[in-house]
Amino acid sequence: MTLPEFSPAGAYIAACVAAAATYFWRAFGVAIGSRLDLKGPVFEWFASVAYAVLAALVVRLVVFPSGELAHIPLAVRVGAAALALAAYALGRRSIFAGCLVGACVIALAAIWH
Repeated sequence: MTLPEFSPAGAYIAACVAAAATYFWRAFGVAIGSRLDLKGPVFEWFASVAYAVLAALVVRLVVFPSGELAHIPLAVRVGAAALALAAYALGRRSIFAGCLVGACVIALAAIWH
């Protein structure tokens, strides 16, 4: 079975259709964004679900890592997560500070391990 020929005009049409679909949803979001109640229960539910998913991903990376991170001992990974959380709290809820400290601890552990 051979694939059908795809002309350059078809590629441009596909790109334009994809862009139109993307920009439609962006415009829709902008149009209804001003009407959202950021303190409402629906928005708070979505925020809670987003934080729960993020927390689950972090726990999965710490407890069940894959790749090179799996070679770092569990105690070091847990310690790095704890230090990252402390840096986040002490840095006035700075995500940058927490990520920087956690990444540095893991990098140093990888070098020394």
